[in-house]
Amino acid sequence: MKVGLFFGSFNPVHVGHMIIANFMATQTDLDEVWMVVSPQNPLKKKSTLAKDHDRLHLVNLAINNNPNIRGSDIEFKLPQPSYTIDTLAYLSEKQPKKEFVLIMGGDNLATLHKWKNYELLLRDYQIYLYKRPSYDLGELATHPSVQHFEAPMLSISATYIRKMIKNKKSIQYLVPEPVFDYLQETPIYK
Repeated sequence: MKVGLFFGSFNPVHVGHMIIANFMATQTDLDEVWMVVSPQNPLKKKSTLAKDHDRLHLVNLAINNNPNIRGSDIEFKLPQPSYTIDTLAYLSEKQPKKEFVLIMGGDNLATLHKWKNYELLLRDYQIYLYKRPSYDLGELATHPSVQHFEAPMLSISATYIRKMIKNKKSIQYLVPEPVFDYLQETPIYK
Protein backbone atom coordinates (compact mmCIF):
# COMPACT_ATOMS: atom_id res chain seq x y z
CA MET A 1 0.00 0.00 0.00
CA LYS A 2 1.28 3.43 -0.97
CA VAL A 3 0.48 6.16 1.54
CA GLY A 4 0.99 9.88 0.97
CA LEU A 5 1.81 11.86 4.10
CA PHE A 6 0.46 15.39 3.95
CA PHE A 7 2.02 17.20 6.91
CA GLY A 8 0.69 20.46 8.21
CA SER A 9 -0.29 22.60 11.13
CA PHE A 10 -3.84 22.68 9.74
CA ASN A 11 -4.49 25.69 11.95
CA PRO A 12 -7.33 25.43 10.88
CA VAL A 13 -7.77 22.98 8.04
CA HIS A 14 -9.41 24.66 5.03
CA VAL A 15 -10.84 23.74 1.64
CA GLY A 16 -7.46 24.30 -0.04
CA HIS A 17 -5.93 21.54 2.12
CA MET A 18 -8.83 19.22 1.34
CA ILE A 19 -8.61 19.81 -2.41
CA ILE A 20 -4.91 18.86 -2.35
CA ALA A 21 -5.49 15.80 -0.14
CA ASN A 22 -8.34 14.58 -2.35
CA PHE A 23 -6.40 15.24 -5.54
CA MET A 24 -3.42 13.25 -4.28
CA ALA A 25 -5.67 10.42 -3.05
CA THR A 26 -7.65 10.14 -6.29
CA GLN A 27 -5.48 11.45 -9.12
CA THR A 28 -2.14 9.79 -8.35
CA ASP A 29 -1.02 6.23 -7.62
CA LEU A 30 -1.48 6.69 -3.86
CA ASP A 31 -3.84 4.35 -2.07
CA GLU A 32 -4.39 6.71 0.86
CA VAL A 33 -3.47 10.16 2.07
CA TRP A 34 -2.82 10.71 5.76
CA MET A 35 -3.17 14.29 6.93
CA VAL A 36 -0.49 14.42 9.62
CA VAL A 37 -1.23 17.14 12.16
CA SER A 38 2.12 18.52 13.28
CA PRO A 39 2.31 19.59 16.93
CA GLN A 40 5.26 21.84 16.22
CA ASN A 41 6.92 22.72 12.97
CA PRO A 42 10.54 23.62 13.82
CA LEU A 43 10.26 26.66 11.54
CA LYS A 44 7.09 28.09 13.15
CA LYS A 45 6.13 29.45 16.56
CA LYS A 46 3.98 27.06 18.60
CA SER A 47 2.26 29.94 20.40
CA THR A 48 0.13 30.68 17.31
CA LEU A 49 -1.28 27.13 17.17
CA ALA A 50 -4.59 25.90 18.49
CA LYS A 51 -4.34 22.81 20.70
CA ASP A 52 -3.11 19.69 18.91
CA HIS A 53 -6.26 17.63 19.50
CA ASP A 54 -8.50 20.51 18.43
CA ARG A 55 -6.67 20.75 15.10
CA LEU A 56 -6.83 16.96 14.65
CA HIS A 57 -10.56 17.03 15.43
CA LEU A 58 -11.08 19.71 12.75
CA VAL A 59 -9.11 17.61 10.24
CA ASN A 60 -11.28 14.58 11.00
CA LEU A 61 -14.43 16.69 10.63
CA ALA A 62 -13.15 17.93 7.26
CA ILE A 63 -12.35 14.40 6.05
CA ASN A 64 -15.83 13.27 7.04
CA ASN A 65 -16.32 9.79 5.56
CA ASN A 66 -13.77 9.92 2.73
CA PRO A 67 -12.29 6.39 2.61
CA ASN A 68 -9.08 7.58 0.91
CA ILE A 69 -8.06 10.20 3.47
CA ARG A 70 -7.49 9.97 7.21
CA GLY A 71 -6.22 12.20 9.97
CA SER A 72 -3.07 11.19 11.80
CA ASP A 73 -1.78 12.09 15.25
CA ILE A 74 1.48 10.15 14.82
CA GLU A 75 3.62 13.20 15.58
CA PHE A 76 1.81 13.74 18.91
CA LYS A 77 3.69 10.66 20.16
CA LEU A 78 7.12 11.66 18.86
CA PRO A 79 9.68 14.14 20.26
CA GLN A 80 9.09 17.79 19.48
CA PRO A 81 9.76 19.78 17.45
CA SER A 82 8.61 17.45 14.69
CA TYR A 83 11.10 16.55 11.98
CA THR A 84 9.71 14.96 8.84
CA ILE A 85 12.59 12.52 8.42
CA ASP A 86 12.10 11.21 11.98
CA THR A 87 8.38 10.67 11.41
CA LEU A 88 8.99 8.92 8.09
CA ALA A 89 11.66 6.67 9.63
CA TYR A 90 9.37 5.82 12.56
CA LEU A 91 6.42 4.97 10.31
CA SER A 92 8.57 2.95 7.91
CA GLU A 93 9.91 0.90 10.81
CA LYS A 94 6.50 0.35 12.44
CA GLN A 95 4.64 -0.35 9.19
CA PRO A 96 7.14 -1.95 6.79
CA LYS A 97 4.44 -3.17 4.39
CA LYS A 98 3.48 0.40 3.55
CA GLU A 99 5.42 2.65 1.20
CA PHE A 100 5.36 6.21 2.48
CA VAL A 101 5.54 9.22 0.19
CA LEU A 102 5.87 12.86 1.25
CA ILE A 103 3.30 15.30 -0.16
CA MET A 104 4.77 18.78 -0.32
CA GLY A 105 3.94 22.21 -1.69
CA GLY A 106 6.33 23.83 -4.10
CA ASP A 107 7.02 26.61 -1.59
CA ASN A 108 8.74 24.06 0.69
CA LEU A 109 10.99 22.51 -1.94
CA ALA A 110 13.23 25.58 -2.27
CA THR A 111 14.01 25.40 1.47
CA LEU A 112 14.22 21.62 1.75
CA HIS A 113 18.00 21.89 2.10
CA LYS A 114 17.36 23.47 5.55
CA TRP A 115 15.41 20.43 6.77
CA LYS A 116 16.96 17.89 9.11
CA ASN A 117 18.66 15.10 7.10
CA TYR A 118 17.07 16.25 3.85
CA GLU A 119 19.58 14.12 1.92
CA LEU A 120 18.16 10.97 3.53
CA LEU A 121 14.66 12.13 2.77
CA LEU A 122 15.53 12.48 -0.92
CA ARG A 123 17.44 9.20 -0.94
CA ASP A 124 14.84 7.05 0.80
CA TYR A 125 11.46 8.60 -0.05
CA GLN A 126 9.55 10.01 -2.99
CA ILE A 127 8.19 13.53 -2.84
CA TYR A 128 4.89 14.27 -4.55
CA LEU A 129 5.05 17.99 -5.20
CA TYR A 130 2.06 20.18 -5.87
CA LYS A 131 3.08 23.44 -7.45
CA ARG A 132 2.24 26.72 -5.80
CA PRO A 133 2.05 29.92 -7.84
CA SER A 134 4.83 32.48 -7.59
CA TYR A 135 7.33 30.17 -5.88
CA ASP A 136 10.73 29.25 -7.22
CA LEU A 137 11.13 25.50 -6.80
CA GLY A 138 14.90 25.76 -6.47
CA GLU A 139 17.63 23.32 -7.45
CA LEU A 140 15.85 20.20 -6.18
CA ALA A 141 12.95 20.54 -8.65
CA THR A 142 14.66 18.12 -11.04
CA HIS A 143 15.76 15.62 -8.40
CA PRO A 144 14.72 12.06 -9.40
CA SER A 145 12.80 11.60 -6.12
CA VAL A 146 10.56 14.59 -6.85
CA GLN A 147 7.41 14.09 -8.93
CA HIS A 148 5.41 17.14 -9.99
CA PHE A 149 1.61 17.31 -9.99
CA GLU A 150 -0.75 20.04 -11.16
CA ALA A 151 -3.25 19.97 -8.31
CA PRO A 152 -5.98 22.61 -8.32
CA MET A 153 -4.94 25.50 -6.10
CA LEU A 154 -6.85 28.03 -4.05
CA SER A 155 -5.23 31.09 -2.59
CA ILE A 156 -6.41 30.53 0.98
CA SER A 157 -4.32 30.49 4.11
CA ALA A 158 -5.03 29.43 7.67
CA THR A 159 -3.57 32.78 8.77
CA TYR A 160 -6.21 34.59 6.73
CA ILE A 161 -8.97 32.40 8.20
CA ARG A 162 -7.81 33.05 11.77
CA LYS A 163 -7.75 36.78 11.03
CA MET A 164 -11.30 36.61 9.67
CA ILE A 165 -12.48 34.78 12.81
CA LYS A 166 -10.74 37.31 15.06
CA ASN A 167 -12.44 40.15 13.17
CA LYS A 168 -15.82 38.38 13.41
CA LYS A 169 -16.06 37.92 9.63
CA SER A 170 -17.58 34.89 7.95
CA ILE A 171 -15.35 31.98 6.96
CA GLN A 172 -18.18 30.05 5.36
CA TYR A 173 -16.99 28.27 2.19
CA LEU A 174 -13.34 28.77 3.17
CA VAL A 175 -13.43 25.72 5.41
CA PRO A 176 -15.37 22.47 4.94
CA GLU A 177 -18.96 22.77 6.19
CA PRO A 178 -18.53 20.51 9.27
CA VAL A 179 -15.48 22.59 10.28
CA PHE A 180 -17.44 25.81 9.78
CA ASP A 181 -20.31 24.50 11.92
CA TYR A 182 -17.95 23.37 14.67
CA LEU A 183 -16.03 26.66 14.73
CA GLN A 184 -19.33 28.56 15.06
CA GLU A 185 -19.98 26.68 18.29
CA THR A 186 -16.50 26.65 19.88
CA PRO A 187 -14.02 29.35 20.87
CA ILE A 188 -10.90 27.67 19.41
CA TYR A 189 -9.81 30.75 17.45
CA LYS A 190 -11.84 33.47 19.20
